[in-house]
Amino acid sequence: MNVAFFDTRSFDKPAFEKYGNEMGVSYKFFETKLTEDTVRLCAGFDAVCVFVNDTVDAAVLDKLYTYGVRLLALRCAGYNNVDVRHAYGKVHIVRVPAYSPYAVAEHTMAMLLTSIRRIHKAYIRTKDFNFSLDGLTGFDLHGKTAGVIGTGRIGRIFADICKGFGMRVLAHDPHPSQDGALKYVPLDTLFAESDVLSLHCPLTEDSYHLINEKTIAQMKKGVVLLNTSRGALIDAQALLQGIKDRQVGAACLDVYEEESDIFFEDFSGHIVQDDTLARLISMPNVLVTSHQAFLTQEALDSIAKTTTENICTFQKTGGSPNELCYHCGKTDDCRQHRLEKCF
Repeated sequence: MNVAFFDTRSFDKPAFEKYGNEMGVSYKFFETKLTEDTVRLCAGFDAVCVFVNDTVDAAVLDKLYTYGVRLLALRCAGYNNVDVRHAYGKVHIVRVPAYSPYAVAEHTMAMLLTSIRRIHKAYIRTKDFNFSLDGLTGFDLHGKTAGVIGTGRIGRIFADICKGFGMRVLAHDPHPSQDGALKYVPLDTLFAESDVLSLHCPLTEDSYHLINEKTIAQMKKGVVLLNTSRGALIDAQALLQGIKDRQVGAACLDVYEEESDIFFEDFSGHIVQDDTLARLISMPNVLVTSHQAFLTQEALDSIAKTTTENICTFQKTGGSPNELCYHCGKTDDCRQHRLEKCF
């Protein structure tokens, strides 16, 4: 299998080259993102591998189909950047449903601790030999309430970490776990009682701008918001206003709604055109990392291994256990549930 690999970063290559050589998959690495303008690079390839900020809309999918590409391999779990419905009958889609949930959950807690204990400020201050403690007062997590929205593997691990700090955990999920390990409550209850609110849910039509002007007003004053999931779960303008109104005490963001042309790039010598992001970063109680939560050696290895296995399995069988289609899990006649190819 010859695979066009888009949005390549230096940290991607070692693991993908390793598993590609082991399993007989040839990756051609492109630094550019996949868009309607760059899709022509896919001509002559058997499959295409993309990441979260590549654009795989109807126009791109039609071009891929025209070029004879029949497999789109996502090296991530989320797929909101792919028109899954339009792909049906044309291009098969596989993803990495889980790589290292510990990486994301641990990064979420790292951001929380950094923010509330002002560690990032202390680090910068002591670099200038300023050892004053003024303005560095934080608060204990022990005894506080953590609200977790989305209780898949990452959300559950983050909830366990919070419990380890002695926190009370409330959860919300459209499909709650039945094992009794978490206390599920309605969203309005979770908003009203949470000192810390962490998002671990996928981006769907229902969850788009889940955090908005109305829901922020329902939250406990001074709430700390954490988002290591998808940027568009939060209305950035509403968040900015919530911070200015002191309704939101702090925000820790590893993702951002308009991140696709900003994150993973070096703009240190340029003026960032996104005024909302620039204002958020300028706030003393906002901590931003650029989609870094997944970035551990273990996660990178797992992503490369699973992605390459997905490609090899598709080559051999025409399908994959990790295939996506708009039918999956939503209809009684889902072919994959009958162990058949999606189309």
